[in-house]
Amino acid sequence: MAIGSAGQASELRDQALDMFAALPSTIPALNNNIITPEKVDLGKALFFDPRMSASGVFSCNSCHNLATGGDDNMPTSIGHGWQKGPRNSPTVLNAVFNEAQFWDGRAADLAEQAKGPVQAGVEMANTPANVVATLNSMPQYQDWFQASFPEESDPVTFDNFAKAIEAYEATLITPAPFDAFLNGDDNALTEQQKEGLAVFMDKGCAACHNGVNLGGNGYYPFGLIEKPGADVLPPDDRGRFQVTETADDSYVFRASPLRNIDQTAPYFHSGKVWDLEVAVAIMGTSQLGMELNEQEVDQIVAFLGSLTGEMPEVVYPVLPTETLDTPRPTGDVIPN
Repeated sequence: MAIGSAGQASELRDQALDMFAALPSTIPALNNNIITPEKVDLGKALFFDPRMSASGVFSCNSCHNLATGGDDNMPTSIGHGWQKGPRNSPTVLNAVFNEAQFWDGRAADLAEQAKGPVQAGVEMANTPANVVATLNSMPQYQDWFQASFPEESDPVTFDNFAKAIEAYEATLITPAPFDAFLNGDDNALTEQQKEGLAVFMDKGCAACHNGVNLGGNGYYPFGLIEKPGADVLPPDDRGRFQVTETADDSYVFRASPLRNIDQTAPYFHSGKVWDLEVAVAIMGTSQLGMELNEQEVDQIVAFLGSLTGEMPEVVYPVLPTETLDTPRPTGDVIPN
């Protein structure tokens, strides 16, 4: 369908606004975590500091690289002792708008999420006690925590470590051409992108990929109509079942948010698909029960390109210097 006139664009926008929302112009408020400049700066330092891992090698940015779309562009991430993680690393960009974190939604918010990889044996393999000891060993970190949590007598805690990272990650918002279109700019999308948006809605993609993040806000079986092969849907990863232990949650995953999706290959929780066109076609057959033709796939992929936004400026932080009291790095792998 051609969407050339202002009237047609306005009608398309009205339809889209029933399903999607533009990014807000300000940083969203967090639950029980007031965002301050001091806390954001502290969270940024912690996000980039590899000493938060047992080996001193891996930081949050290792798997959520802000230079490569907020993920690591690997099927599954490499962690402590060069072990491979079980799932593809989701982007951290705009993650504050997800209703829950991780593919299975086991973390309610970004603060809870920040605690997971630090303690995971295949990721950063650290402990809360060792993180706090590391932070307390550096006077500059102590000062930064005190400035970030001024009401607390002992602010260097694992909870506050996570809250600071959450505050920083909440700033990682990428306004895109699609937001400009939703806000009234008919020329923000190309003709092909508008056609792709129409196909995306008409075919039912927006049933799962909706809201401000076009996903991240619901749980659905992967293979709702037709299960993909084991190369895309590994049989030993049962998704949300591992959180709820409810049979109905077998192979159920949180709908992937689609912002910046053309920057974050490979795709799906298994990280097995590198081509976005192939990923779209798989979703057509497995979730919608239909074979999307080549033109429809091209149009949808063009629309997805309109979700790639402007990155906030990222200046690499200068981190506090370790002292003789800083725990030494270790590469020992402890069996799970």
